[in-house]
Amino acid sequence: MRGHHSICGTATTGKPHIAYFVPMSKISDFLRAGCEVTILFADLHAYLDNMKAPWELLKLRTEYYEHSIKAMLTSIGVPLDKLKFVRGTDYQLSKEYTLDVYRLSSIVTEHDARKAGAEVVKQVSHPLLSGLLYPGLQALDEEYLKVDAQFGGVDQRKIFTYAEKYLPSLGYAKRAHFMNPMVPGLTGAKMSSSEEDSKIDLLDSASSVKKKLKKAFCEPGNTADNGVLSFCKYVIFPVALKGEDFVVERAQENGGNSNYKEFESLEADFGAEKVHPGDLKASVEKYLNRLLEPVRKYFDTPELKKLTAKAYPPPAKAPPSGGKKGGNAAAQPATDELIPSRLNMKVGKIVEVSKHPDSDKLYVEKIDLGEPTPRTIVSGLVDYVPLEGMQDRMVVVLCNLKPAKMRGVESAGMVLCGSREDPKEVEPLAVPEGSQPGDKVFVESYEIGEPDEVLNPKKKVWDKISVDFKVSSEGVAQWQSNQLMTSRGQVTCHGVKNAPIR
Repeated sequence: MRGHHSICGTATTGKPHIAYFVPMSKISDFLRAGCEVTILFADLHAYLDNMKAPWELLKLRTEYYEHSIKAMLTSIGVPLDKLKFVRGTDYQLSKEYTLDVYRLSSIVTEHDARKAGAEVVKQVSHPLLSGLLYPGLQALDEEYLKVDAQFGGVDQRKIFTYAEKYLPSLGYAKRAHFMNPMVPGLTGAKMSSSEEDSKIDLLDSASSVKKKLKKAFCEPGNTADNGVLSFCKYVIFPVALKGEDFVVERAQENGGNSNYKEFESLEADFGAEKVHPGDLKASVEKYLNRLLEPVRKYFDTPELKKLTAKAYPPPAKAPPSGGKKGGNAAAQPATDELIPSRLNMKVGKIVEVSKHPDSDKLYVEKIDLGEPTPRTIVSGLVDYVPLEGMQDRMVVVLCNLKPAKMRGVESAGMVLCGSREDPKEVEPLAVPEGSQPGDKVFVESYEIGEPDEVLNPKKKVWDKISVDFKVSSEGVAQWQSNQLMTSRGQVTCHGVKNAPIR
Protein backbone atom coordinates (compact mmCIF):
# COMPACT_ATOMS: atom_id res chain seq x y z
CA MET A 1 0.00 0.00 0.00
CA ARG A 2 3.05 2.31 -0.04
CA GLY A 3 2.20 5.59 -1.76
CA HIS A 4 -1.53 5.03 -1.30
CA HIS A 5 -3.50 8.17 -0.33
CA SER A 6 -6.54 7.89 1.94
CA ILE A 7 -8.97 10.42 3.38
CA CYS A 8 -10.68 10.23 6.75
CA GLY A 9 -13.32 12.91 7.31
CA THR A 10 -14.98 14.02 10.53
CA ALA A 11 -17.71 16.62 11.00
CA THR A 12 -16.58 19.07 13.67
CA THR A 13 -19.67 18.99 15.90
CA GLY A 14 -19.69 17.22 19.30
CA LYS A 15 -16.59 16.67 21.44
CA PRO A 16 -14.41 13.76 20.27
CA HIS A 17 -14.69 10.85 22.69
CA ILE A 18 -12.68 7.75 23.41
CA ALA A 19 -14.24 5.77 20.52
CA TYR A 20 -12.18 8.00 18.19
CA PHE A 21 -9.19 5.88 19.17
CA VAL A 22 -10.59 3.11 16.93
CA PRO A 23 -10.18 5.02 13.63
CA MET A 24 -6.96 6.57 14.96
CA SER A 25 -5.57 3.07 15.41
CA LYS A 26 -6.37 2.21 11.79
CA ILE A 27 -4.88 5.52 10.58
CA SER A 28 -1.78 4.45 12.51
CA ASP A 29 -1.72 1.25 10.44
CA PHE A 30 -2.03 3.25 7.20
CA LEU A 31 0.82 5.59 8.16
CA ARG A 32 3.11 2.77 9.28
CA ALA A 33 2.47 1.07 5.93
CA GLY A 34 3.81 4.15 4.15
CA CYS A 35 0.46 5.59 3.09
CA GLU A 36 -0.35 9.27 2.95
CA VAL A 37 -3.42 10.18 5.01
CA THR A 38 -5.50 13.34 4.85
CA ILE A 39 -7.74 14.20 7.80
CA LEU A 40 -10.67 16.28 6.56
CA PHE A 41 -12.29 18.56 9.10
CA ALA A 42 -15.71 18.71 7.49
CA ASP A 43 -16.80 22.11 8.79
CA LEU A 44 -19.21 22.74 5.92
CA HIS A 45 -20.76 19.30 6.47
CA ALA A 46 -21.14 20.13 10.17
CA TYR A 47 -22.99 23.33 9.27
CA LEU A 48 -25.27 21.54 6.81
CA ASP A 49 -26.13 18.80 9.34
CA ASN A 50 -29.09 20.62 10.85
CA MET A 51 -26.93 23.74 11.42
CA LYS A 52 -25.81 22.44 14.82
CA ALA A 53 -23.34 25.31 15.32
CA PRO A 54 -22.64 28.77 13.87
CA TRP A 55 -19.54 29.39 11.74
CA GLU A 56 -17.63 31.15 14.52
CA LEU A 57 -18.05 28.14 16.80
CA LEU A 58 -17.21 25.66 14.04
CA LYS A 59 -13.87 27.41 13.46
CA LEU A 60 -12.97 26.93 17.13
CA ARG A 61 -14.16 23.32 17.10
CA THR A 62 -12.06 22.59 14.03
CA GLU A 63 -8.98 23.76 15.96
CA TYR A 64 -10.04 21.61 18.91
CA TYR A 65 -10.45 18.54 16.66
CA GLU A 66 -7.00 19.04 15.13
CA HIS A 67 -5.34 19.16 18.55
CA SER A 68 -7.40 16.16 19.76
CA ILE A 69 -6.42 13.98 16.81
CA LYS A 70 -2.75 14.91 17.08
CA ALA A 71 -2.85 14.17 20.82
CA MET A 72 -4.48 10.76 20.28
CA LEU A 73 -2.06 9.72 17.53
CA THR A 74 0.94 10.91 19.55
CA SER A 75 -0.31 8.98 22.60
CA ILE A 76 -0.26 5.71 20.66
CA GLY A 77 3.14 6.47 19.08
CA VAL A 78 2.12 7.36 15.52
CA PRO A 79 4.47 9.40 13.27
CA LEU A 80 2.71 12.50 11.92
CA ASP A 81 5.03 13.44 9.04
CA LYS A 82 2.73 11.86 6.41
CA LEU A 83 -0.46 13.18 7.99
CA LYS A 84 -2.16 16.17 6.35
CA PHE A 85 -5.00 18.27 7.77
CA VAL A 86 -7.54 20.01 5.52
CA ARG A 87 -10.69 22.06 6.23
CA GLY A 88 -13.65 21.48 3.97
CA THR A 89 -14.17 25.20 3.42
CA ASP A 90 -10.60 25.43 2.05
CA TYR A 91 -11.87 24.04 -1.27
CA GLN A 92 -15.62 23.30 -1.03
CA LEU A 93 -16.58 26.94 -1.72
CA SER A 94 -14.61 27.11 -4.98
CA LYS A 95 -16.33 27.70 -8.34
CA GLU A 96 -15.37 24.25 -9.65
CA TYR A 97 -16.61 22.38 -6.59
CA THR A 98 -19.87 24.33 -6.52
CA LEU A 99 -20.54 23.56 -10.20
CA ASP A 100 -19.95 19.87 -9.47
CA VAL A 101 -22.48 20.03 -6.64
CA TYR A 102 -25.02 21.36 -9.17
CA ARG A 103 -24.03 18.66 -11.71
CA LEU A 104 -24.50 16.00 -9.06
CA SER A 105 -27.88 17.40 -8.02
CA SER A 106 -29.08 17.08 -11.62
CA ILE A 107 -28.62 13.28 -11.64
CA VAL A 108 -29.26 12.22 -8.01
CA THR A 109 -32.81 11.46 -6.91
CA GLU A 110 -34.25 12.66 -3.61
CA HIS A 111 -34.69 8.99 -2.66
CA ASP A 112 -31.00 8.15 -3.19
CA ALA A 113 -29.77 11.29 -1.40
CA ARG A 114 -31.96 10.62 1.61
CA LYS A 115 -31.08 6.91 1.71
CA ALA A 116 -27.35 7.67 1.54
CA GLY A 117 -27.49 9.90 4.59
CA ALA A 118 -29.88 7.71 6.61
CA GLU A 119 -27.29 6.74 9.25
CA VAL A 120 -25.38 10.01 9.36
CA VAL A 121 -27.77 12.92 8.84
CA LYS A 122 -30.68 13.30 11.25
CA GLN A 123 -33.78 11.94 9.51
CA VAL A 124 -37.04 13.88 9.66
CA SER A 125 -40.36 13.71 7.81
CA HIS A 126 -39.68 16.93 5.90
CA PRO A 127 -35.87 17.15 5.49
CA LEU A 128 -34.01 20.35 4.73
CA LEU A 129 -32.17 20.47 1.41
CA SER A 130 -28.92 20.86 3.38
CA GLY A 131 -29.18 17.29 4.67
CA LEU A 132 -29.76 15.97 1.15
CA LEU A 133 -26.63 17.76 -0.12
CA TYR A 134 -24.46 16.23 2.63
CA PRO A 135 -23.77 12.80 0.96
CA GLY A 136 -22.93 14.45 -2.37
CA LEU A 137 -20.32 16.69 -0.79
CA GLN A 138 -18.71 13.72 0.92
CA ALA A 139 -18.54 11.88 -2.41
CA LEU A 140 -17.00 14.87 -4.22
CA ASP A 141 -14.35 15.20 -1.50
CA GLU A 142 -12.73 12.02 -2.86
CA GLU A 143 -12.12 13.68 -6.23
CA TYR A 144 -11.10 17.11 -4.99
CA LEU A 145 -8.61 15.71 -2.49
CA LYS A 146 -7.28 13.28 -5.16
CA VAL A 147 -7.36 10.26 -2.86
CA ASP A 148 -7.31 6.56 -3.66
CA ALA A 149 -9.67 5.58 -0.86
CA GLN A 150 -11.96 6.93 1.84
CA PHE A 151 -12.02 5.56 5.39
CA GLY A 152 -14.85 5.89 7.90
CA GLY A 153 -17.18 4.08 10.28
CA VAL A 154 -19.68 1.48 9.12
CA ASP A 155 -22.39 4.12 9.54
CA GLN A 156 -20.89 5.71 6.38
CA ARG A 157 -21.46 2.66 4.17
CA LYS A 158 -24.49 4.06 2.36
CA ILE A 159 -22.61 7.26 1.51
CA PHE A 160 -19.73 5.14 0.22
CA THR A 161 -22.16 3.19 -2.01
CA TYR A 162 -23.58 6.52 -3.23
CA ALA A 163 -20.05 7.73 -4.13
CA GLU A 164 -19.26 4.53 -6.02
CA LYS A 165 -22.47 4.90 -8.01
CA TYR A 166 -22.43 8.61 -8.87
CA LEU A 167 -18.78 9.74 -9.18
CA PRO A 168 -18.28 7.74 -12.41
CA SER A 169 -21.39 9.48 -13.80
CA LEU A 170 -19.47 12.77 -13.49
CA GLY A 171 -16.44 11.27 -15.21
CA TYR A 172 -14.50 10.69 -11.98
CA ALA A 173 -12.88 7.47 -10.80
CA LYS A 174 -14.50 5.09 -8.35
CA ARG A 175 -12.54 4.90 -5.09
CA ALA A 176 -12.01 2.11 -2.58
CA HIS A 177 -13.64 2.34 0.85
CA PHE A 178 -12.53 1.05 4.25
CA MET A 179 -14.67 0.94 7.37
CA ASN A 180 -14.19 0.45 11.09
CA PRO A 181 -16.86 -0.79 13.55
CA MET A 182 -18.90 1.65 15.62
CA VAL A 183 -18.22 1.46 19.35
CA PRO A 184 -21.35 0.95 21.48
CA GLY A 185 -21.76 3.35 24.38
CA LEU A 186 -21.67 2.58 28.08
CA THR A 187 -25.46 2.29 28.08
CA GLY A 188 -25.34 -0.49 25.46
CA ALA A 189 -26.68 1.67 22.62
CA LYS A 190 -24.51 3.59 20.12
CA MET A 191 -21.98 5.92 21.72
CA SER A 192 -23.25 9.44 21.16
CA SER A 193 -21.61 12.81 21.70
CA SER A 194 -24.99 14.15 22.77
CA GLU A 195 -25.68 11.47 25.41
CA GLU A 196 -23.32 12.24 28.28
CA ASP A 197 -23.59 8.93 30.14
CA SER A 198 -22.96 6.85 26.99
CA LYS A 199 -19.47 8.17 26.33
CA ILE A 200 -16.12 8.95 27.90
CA ASP A 201 -14.65 12.20 26.62
CA LEU A 202 -10.95 12.50 25.85
CA LEU A 203 -10.54 15.04 28.64
CA ASP A 204 -12.65 13.33 31.27
CA SER A 205 -10.84 13.21 34.61
CA ALA A 206 -9.98 9.92 36.30
CA SER A 207 -12.80 10.51 38.78
CA SER A 208 -15.26 11.14 35.94
CA VAL A 209 -14.18 7.90 34.21
CA LYS A 210 -14.77 6.02 37.48
CA LYS A 211 -18.20 7.61 37.93
CA LYS A 212 -19.34 6.83 34.39
CA LEU A 213 -18.12 3.24 34.54
CA LYS A 214 -19.82 2.76 37.89
CA LYS A 215 -23.16 3.77 36.31
CA ALA A 216 -22.57 1.76 33.11
CA PHE A 217 -24.87 -1.14 32.26
CA CYS A 218 -22.89 -4.35 32.86
CA GLU A 219 -25.25 -7.19 33.78
CA PRO A 220 -23.55 -10.42 35.00
CA GLY A 221 -23.23 -12.90 32.14
CA ASN A 222 -24.72 -10.51 29.55
CA THR A 223 -22.29 -10.23 26.63
CA ALA A 224 -24.79 -8.96 24.04
CA ASP A 225 -25.67 -5.47 25.32
CA ASN A 226 -22.63 -4.64 27.39
CA GLY A 227 -20.94 -1.29 26.76
CA VAL A 228 -18.07 -2.06 29.14
CA LEU A 229 -17.19 -5.27 27.27
CA SER A 230 -17.51 -3.36 24.00
CA PHE A 231 -14.85 -0.91 25.22
CA CYS A 232 -12.57 -3.90 25.80
CA LYS A 233 -13.21 -5.29 22.32
CA TYR A 234 -12.89 -2.13 20.27
CA VAL A 235 -10.61 0.15 22.29
CA ILE A 236 -8.57 -1.58 24.99
CA PHE A 237 -7.44 -4.81 23.29
CA PRO A 238 -6.55 -3.31 19.87
CA VAL A 239 -5.26 0.09 21.05
CA ALA A 240 -4.35 0.30 24.75
CA LEU A 241 -2.65 -3.02 25.50
CA LYS A 242 0.20 -2.79 22.95
CA GLY A 243 0.95 -6.50 23.17
CA GLU A 244 0.35 -6.84 26.92
CA ASP A 245 -2.15 -9.19 28.52
CA PHE A 246 -5.42 -7.75 29.79
CA VAL A 247 -5.32 -8.31 33.55
CA VAL A 248 -8.40 -8.55 35.73
CA GLU A 249 -7.10 -7.84 39.20
CA ARG A 250 -8.80 -9.60 42.12
CA ALA A 251 -8.03 -10.40 45.72
CA GLN A 252 -6.63 -13.89 46.26
CA GLU A 253 -9.75 -14.95 48.20
CA ASN A 254 -11.82 -14.07 45.11
CA GLY A 255 -9.72 -16.22 42.79
CA GLY A 256 -6.70 -13.99 42.20
CA ASN A 257 -5.73 -12.20 39.00
CA SER A 258 -6.73 -13.47 35.55
CA ASN A 259 -4.74 -12.72 32.39
CA TYR A 260 -6.25 -12.57 28.89
CA LYS A 261 -4.37 -12.44 25.60
CA GLU A 262 -7.51 -12.33 23.41
CA PHE A 263 -10.80 -10.56 23.91
CA GLU A 264 -12.75 -13.72 23.10
CA SER A 265 -11.40 -15.45 26.21
CA LEU A 266 -12.45 -12.52 28.41
CA GLU A 267 -15.88 -12.46 26.79
CA ALA A 268 -16.33 -16.22 27.36
CA ASP A 269 -15.37 -15.96 31.04
CA PHE A 270 -17.68 -12.99 31.59
CA GLY A 271 -20.52 -14.88 29.88
CA ALA A 272 -19.86 -17.82 32.22
CA GLU A 273 -19.89 -15.38 35.16
CA LYS A 274 -16.27 -16.17 36.00
CA VAL A 275 -15.53 -12.42 35.88
CA HIS A 276 -17.59 -10.14 38.10
CA PRO A 277 -18.86 -6.83 36.59
CA GLY A 278 -17.15 -4.85 39.37
CA ASP A 279 -13.78 -6.46 38.62
CA LEU A 280 -14.22 -5.88 34.88
CA LYS A 281 -15.08 -2.20 35.41
CA ALA A 282 -12.05 -1.68 37.67
CA SER A 283 -9.74 -3.18 35.03
CA VAL A 284 -11.29 -1.16 32.20
CA GLU A 285 -10.91 2.00 34.29
CA LYS A 286 -7.17 1.37 34.68
CA TYR A 287 -6.54 0.88 30.94
CA LEU A 288 -8.76 3.77 29.85
CA ASN A 289 -6.97 6.18 32.17
CA ARG A 290 -3.63 4.96 30.82
CA LEU A 291 -4.86 5.74 27.30
CA LEU A 292 -6.30 9.14 28.21
CA GLU A 293 -3.50 10.47 30.42
CA PRO A 294 -1.22 11.64 27.53
CA VAL A 295 -4.20 13.45 25.96
CA ARG A 296 -5.02 15.17 29.26
CA LYS A 297 -1.40 16.32 29.58
CA TYR A 298 -1.38 17.58 25.97
CA PHE A 299 -4.37 19.82 26.73
CA ASP A 300 -3.01 20.96 30.10
CA THR A 301 -1.86 24.36 28.83
CA PRO A 302 -3.51 27.77 29.27
CA GLU A 303 -3.98 28.15 25.51
CA LEU A 304 -5.71 24.78 24.99
CA LYS A 305 -7.81 25.14 28.13
CA LYS A 306 -9.04 28.46 26.75
CA LEU A 307 -9.73 26.89 23.34
CA THR A 308 -11.71 24.06 24.96
CA ALA A 309 -13.86 26.49 26.93
CA LYS A 310 -14.60 28.57 23.83
CA ALA A 311 -15.24 25.64 21.49
CA TYR A 312 -17.61 23.88 23.91
CA PRO A 313 -19.12 26.48 26.22
CA PRO A 314 -21.50 25.17 28.88
CA PRO A 315 -25.18 25.20 27.83
CA ALA A 316 -27.12 28.32 28.73
CA LYS A 317 -29.25 27.93 31.83
CA ALA A 318 -33.01 28.21 31.55
CA PRO A 319 -34.37 31.52 32.87
CA PRO A 320 -35.44 31.40 36.53
CA SER A 321 -39.07 30.80 37.33
CA GLY A 322 -41.38 33.48 38.60
CA GLY A 323 -42.49 36.88 37.44
CA LYS A 324 -41.86 40.30 38.89
CA LYS A 325 -43.33 39.32 42.25
CA GLY A 326 -41.23 36.24 42.83
CA GLY A 327 -41.46 32.49 42.30
CA ASN A 328 -45.20 31.85 42.21
CA ALA A 329 -45.59 32.17 38.44
CA ALA A 330 -44.81 29.19 36.19
CA ALA A 331 -41.34 29.04 34.67
CA GLN A 332 -41.05 30.19 31.09
CA PRO A 333 -40.04 27.46 28.58
CA ALA A 334 -36.36 27.45 27.61
CA THR A 335 -37.36 27.58 23.91
CA ASP A 336 -40.43 28.20 21.77
CA GLU A 337 -39.23 25.68 19.17
CA LEU A 338 -41.53 22.66 18.79
CA ILE A 339 -39.01 19.98 19.71
CA PRO A 340 -39.38 16.84 21.88
CA SER A 341 -36.83 17.94 24.48
CA ARG A 342 -39.64 20.15 25.83
CA LEU A 343 -41.51 16.99 26.88
CA ASN A 344 -40.89 15.52 30.34
CA MET A 345 -41.25 11.80 29.61
CA LYS A 346 -40.38 9.15 32.18
CA VAL A 347 -40.58 5.43 32.74
CA GLY A 348 -43.38 4.61 35.18
CA LYS A 349 -44.60 1.48 36.97
CA ILE A 350 -48.33 1.04 37.58
CA VAL A 351 -48.44 0.07 41.25
CA GLU A 352 -52.24 0.28 41.64
CA VAL A 353 -55.09 0.28 39.12
CA SER A 354 -58.88 0.27 39.32
CA LYS A 355 -61.91 1.08 37.21
CA HIS A 356 -63.03 4.72 37.25
CA PRO A 357 -66.05 5.04 39.57
CA ASP A 358 -68.02 7.04 36.99
CA SER A 359 -66.85 5.61 33.65
CA ASP A 360 -66.73 2.10 32.18
CA LYS A 361 -64.02 3.18 29.69
CA LEU A 362 -61.44 4.60 32.10
CA TYR A 363 -58.81 3.22 34.47
CA VAL A 364 -57.51 5.18 37.46
CA GLU A 365 -53.83 4.30 37.99
CA LYS A 366 -51.27 5.07 40.66
CA ILE A 367 -47.94 5.25 38.81
CA ASP A 368 -44.49 5.22 40.42
CA LEU A 369 -42.33 7.73 38.51
CA GLY A 370 -39.40 7.80 40.92
CA GLU A 371 -41.03 10.72 42.75
CA PRO A 372 -41.79 10.88 46.50
CA THR A 373 -45.36 9.62 45.91
CA PRO A 374 -47.05 7.88 42.97
CA ARG A 375 -49.06 10.04 40.56
CA THR A 376 -52.73 9.53 39.82
CA ILE A 377 -53.27 9.18 36.07
CA VAL A 378 -56.50 8.38 34.23
CA SER A 379 -56.30 6.36 30.99
CA GLY A 380 -58.95 5.24 28.51
CA LEU A 381 -57.60 1.72 28.18
CA VAL A 382 -60.40 -0.45 29.61
CA ASP A 383 -61.43 -1.77 26.17
CA TYR A 384 -57.85 -2.58 25.13
CA VAL A 385 -55.88 -3.84 28.13
CA PRO A 386 -57.35 -6.09 30.87
CA LEU A 387 -57.04 -4.95 34.48
CA GLU A 388 -54.45 -7.62 35.27
CA GLY A 389 -52.43 -6.48 32.22
CA MET A 390 -52.18 -2.98 33.71
CA GLN A 391 -51.09 -3.98 37.23
CA ASP A 392 -47.29 -3.68 37.63
CA ARG A 393 -46.90 -2.76 33.96
CA MET A 394 -43.92 -0.56 32.99
CA VAL A 395 -45.09 2.33 30.81
CA VAL A 396 -43.98 5.65 29.32
CA VAL A 397 -45.65 8.66 30.93
CA LEU A 398 -45.80 12.24 29.69
CA CYS A 399 -45.39 14.08 32.99
CA ASN A 400 -45.66 17.80 32.20
CA LEU A 401 -49.17 18.08 30.86
CA LYS A 402 -51.33 20.46 32.87
CA PRO A 403 -53.33 18.34 35.37
CA ALA A 404 -56.95 17.94 34.25
CA LYS A 405 -60.04 16.33 35.70
CA MET A 406 -61.46 13.33 33.84
CA ARG A 407 -64.99 12.56 35.03
CA GLY A 408 -64.19 14.07 38.43
CA VAL A 409 -60.75 12.47 38.96
CA GLU A 410 -57.70 14.69 38.42
CA SER A 411 -55.13 13.13 36.08
CA ALA A 412 -51.51 14.32 36.41
CA GLY A 413 -50.06 12.90 33.20
CA MET A 414 -50.69 10.59 30.27
CA VAL A 415 -49.66 7.02 29.48
CA LEU A 416 -48.31 7.05 25.91
CA CYS A 417 -49.70 4.40 23.56
CA GLY A 418 -49.59 3.27 19.97
CA SER A 419 -53.10 4.02 18.74
CA ARG A 420 -54.86 3.17 15.47
CA GLU A 421 -58.38 4.29 14.51
CA ASP A 422 -59.27 1.68 11.87
CA PRO A 423 -59.35 -1.00 13.09
CA LYS A 424 -59.36 0.50 16.58
CA GLU A 425 -56.25 -0.73 18.42
CA VAL A 426 -54.42 0.75 21.42
CA GLU A 427 -51.35 -0.56 23.28
CA PRO A 428 -49.12 1.19 25.83
CA LEU A 429 -45.52 1.72 24.74
CA ALA A 430 -43.05 -0.82 26.14
CA VAL A 431 -39.79 0.25 27.80
CA PRO A 432 -36.43 -1.57 27.47
CA GLU A 433 -35.64 -4.40 29.84
CA GLY A 434 -33.92 -3.19 32.99
CA SER A 435 -35.63 0.23 32.99
CA GLN A 436 -36.55 1.67 36.38
CA PRO A 437 -39.33 4.06 37.46
CA GLY A 438 -38.18 7.63 36.91
CA ASP A 439 -35.74 6.82 34.08
CA LYS A 440 -35.67 9.62 31.51
CA VAL A 441 -37.31 8.88 28.16
CA PHE A 442 -35.96 10.98 25.30
CA VAL A 443 -35.89 11.28 21.53
CA GLU A 444 -32.52 10.43 19.96
CA SER A 445 -30.64 13.62 18.96
CA TYR A 446 -32.79 15.66 21.38
CA GLU A 447 -31.31 14.43 24.68
CA ILE A 448 -30.10 17.86 25.77
CA GLY A 449 -32.48 20.60 26.88
CA GLU A 450 -34.75 21.35 29.81
CA PRO A 451 -38.39 20.26 29.48
CA ASP A 452 -41.12 22.82 30.04
CA GLU A 453 -42.35 22.90 33.63
CA VAL A 454 -45.90 22.60 32.24
CA LEU A 455 -46.83 22.34 28.55
CA ASN A 456 -49.00 25.35 27.74
CA PRO A 457 -52.43 23.97 26.73
CA LYS A 458 -53.43 27.28 25.10
CA LYS A 459 -50.47 27.04 22.71
CA LYS A 460 -51.23 23.34 22.07
CA VAL A 461 -47.55 22.42 22.47
CA TRP A 462 -48.21 18.70 22.95
CA ASP A 463 -50.76 18.58 20.14
CA LYS A 464 -48.27 20.12 17.69
CA ILE A 465 -45.26 18.03 18.73
CA SER A 466 -47.24 14.78 18.94
CA VAL A 467 -48.23 14.76 15.25
CA ASP A 468 -44.74 13.47 14.41
CA PHE A 469 -44.75 10.66 17.02
CA LYS A 470 -45.46 7.21 15.58
CA VAL A 471 -44.70 3.51 15.85
CA SER A 472 -42.67 2.30 12.86
CA SER A 473 -43.35 -0.83 10.81
CA GLU A 474 -40.69 -2.56 12.96
CA GLY A 475 -42.51 -1.63 16.17
CA VAL A 476 -40.07 1.10 17.24
CA ALA A 477 -41.39 4.31 18.79
CA GLN A 478 -40.14 7.37 16.87
CA TRP A 479 -40.43 11.13 16.44
CA GLN A 480 -39.65 12.27 12.89
CA SER A 481 -37.76 8.96 12.36
CA ASN A 482 -35.60 9.54 15.48
CA GLN A 483 -35.95 6.77 18.04
CA LEU A 484 -37.61 7.14 21.42
CA MET A 485 -35.05 5.88 23.95
CA THR A 486 -34.05 5.38 27.55
CA SER A 487 -30.46 4.80 28.65
CA ARG A 488 -31.26 1.07 28.36
CA GLY A 489 -32.30 1.11 24.70
CA GLN A 490 -35.31 1.58 22.41
CA VAL A 491 -38.93 2.14 23.38
CA THR A 492 -41.17 -0.19 21.37
CA CYS A 493 -44.78 -1.16 20.66
CA HIS A 494 -45.01 -4.50 18.89
CA GLY A 495 -48.79 -4.92 19.08
CA VAL A 496 -49.71 -1.75 17.15
CA LYS A 497 -47.29 -0.95 14.31
CA ASN A 498 -47.43 1.79 11.67
CA ALA A 499 -49.62 3.89 13.92
CA PRO A 500 -49.55 7.28 15.69
CA ILE A 501 -48.51 7.61 19.33
CA ARG A 502 -51.07 9.30 21.54
